Amino acid sequence: MMRKLLIANRGEIACRIMRTAKQLGVATVAVYSDADAHALHVERADEAYRLGPAPARDSYLSIEKIIDVARRSGADAIHPGYGFLSENADFAEACAANGLIFVGPPPHAMRLLGSKSEAKAAMVGAGVPVAPGSSGGDDAELVEAARAIGFPLLVKASAGGGGRGMRIVRAPEELLSAIESARREARAAFGDDALFIEKYFSGYKHVEVQIFADSHGGVISFFERDCSLQRRHQKIIEETPAPGLASPLREQMSDAAVRAARAAEYVGAGTIEFLVGDDHFYFLEMNTRLQVEHPVTEMVSNQDLVEWQLRVACGSPLPLTQNDLKMRGCAIEARICAEDPGRGFMPSVGKIVHFRAPQETPFLRVDSGVRVGDSVTPYYDSLLAKLIVSGESREQALRRLQAALDDVEIVGVATNLDLLRAISKSDRMARGDYDTEFVAGNIDMLTRDAPPCADLDRVLLAAASVVVLADAHRMALEASKAVGDEWSPWAATDAWRLYDRAGCEFEVTQAGRMLAAEILRPQDGGFSLNIGDSAMSVDVQRVGDRQLLVDGIKYEASIVTLDDGVVVILGGKNYVLHWARAGTSSQGEGPTNESVLAPMPGTITRVCVAPGDAVRKGDALLVLEAMKMEIAMAAPHDGVVKSVACAAGDMAKEGVELVNIVRTDTA
Repeated sequence: MMRKLLIANRGEIACRIMRTAKQLGVATVAVYSDADAHALHVERADEAYRLGPAPARDSYLSIEKIIDVARRSGADAIHPGYGFLSENADFAEACAANGLIFVGPPPHAMRLLGSKSEAKAAMVGAGVPVAPGSSGGDDAELVEAARAIGFPLLVKASAGGGGRGMRIVRAPEELLSAIESARREARAAFGDDALFIEKYFSGYKHVEVQIFADSHGGVISFFERDCSLQRRHQKIIEETPAPGLASPLREQMSDAAVRAARAAEYVGAGTIEFLVGDDHFYFLEMNTRLQVEHPVTEMVSNQDLVEWQLRVACGSPLPLTQNDLKMRGCAIEARICAEDPGRGFMPSVGKIVHFRAPQETPFLRVDSGVRVGDSVTPYYDSLLAKLIVSGESREQALRRLQAALDDVEIVGVATNLDLLRAISKSDRMARGDYDTEFVAGNIDMLTRDAPPCADLDRVLLAAASVVVLADAHRMALEASKAVGDEWSPWAATDAWRLYDRAGCEFEVTQAGRMLAAEILRPQDGGFSLNIGDSAMSVDVQRVGDRQLLVDGIKYEASIVTLDDGVVVILGGKNYVLHWARAGTSSQGEGPTNESVLAPMPGTITRVCVAPGDAVRKGDALLVLEAMKMEIAMAAPHDGVVKSVACAAGDMAKEGVELVNIVRTDTA
């Protein structure tokens, strides 16, 4: 076993690898960019070294800097995690050249399988079914291949993974812009803009097989994982085993995965991804690294795949044979990301001011890379944490997932938590008959908010009242200290008034609505609340740091105070209230009718309009690159472009005006 392990990554995967390394008595070395100087993975490592500025090309993608840290720290092994340099054969070779153990496959296997186009050719030779497609080429060759394959099709990055550099093209006129966009995204994410074309199969499932191989000729496969629940071609919920997969097809896929690994002379952890439908399966690609969703396999096999990686990298044989490997029950993972599904999965940046996750148990695991006080930046992937549950049956695992998701609370950035909850409670999820198009095809239903109701409003206003009274109490204490008399009437918060009833009125906005209430007879532990013509009594108790609000009915709510309002969390769902006196509107409202603002810091990669251009609602105005993906900024309404305040290559700050449009769709 190695003595000291450098983890060339960040976030939750770096923390995950450290956990196993420490259990094995292996010292850990973290690396970090300027944006991650105070990150959780830096705190948990035994040692940490700065790489450079925030952009990945200057830090986590710098082979030279990482090798230099390994030399300076005395590390004898490097684990690349996933993403960044994890599938970079040059990095693996640099490790070997410097006497370092690379925790991953040999460079020749990475070169073969890391290129999706070359991997497909190898799979044909190994007798593995492949989807119709091209082997790559320049733009003209891709266009010619598209004509031969037919539409719809996929434009895919040959290097890397995670759905980046991938575009669905449904008609010939969309092809060139898709190629251009995919090349830019692939170049930014992987440093390689090579593309190829592949037939797109509508209604199919995305199912993958985890394999493991050692340097002694041993190769085994674990149960498959269904990864069909995706957005932007990136997985958000995965489960094992795949629901509804027939046993004969499962055996054929496992056999094909093992053949693929042997054909590539593979060593280490790898994943063979397939498209499955109509009782057929087709090879998609092989990921030559540990997958984000590996915990579901660990849960049903009771094995630590990172430990397997470390032992195999040091030359040990596989810990178990195929016959020894036992799988039990079902496991499901949900990825919690900083993004807004209601705005086209726009990434969200900001400071995490509140984060609560459920307590871990033998059937519930939380892999997180953030904590309260951390900032989510535009430089890296939006993944915050993973929630993994298991059960003796799929039904039990799904119930546990639903309960666990309701126990997660995050304030400070927008998240996909409500979407994950909606998916987990959907009929299609219960039946297991979803496919890769389920999320995109049902996004309006999955993101639709329940209509307001009086009962909810009472709870929200009661929670806001707690904050109003706390602020009044704090100001009263400050006043009493100022006059030096703790018995001063200015220190009282009972709202007493001469010749008038005691009360405190306030107004808040929530989701575009104005809500008003009056607090009466405040005292320790409770108060009365008037809302319109109805009166209610409120008792307040503190359980941990949760507020328990009672008006004949018990509610558990978390209350998080913001500068301009309060967030009330009920059942994990965030309700944002803004103080009306501050003149703010509800969170989530877009920019003014005339302006299109930068939603976060990022690089302008393309400007599609010029002053004087007529645009329709939804037309692309420009493309912003942030969080390793391209975000198309669309016209919010019909109009004429008045001005464009940016150019390709510009760095845009959050909130700055990018395009100004004179509206033409009003009566």
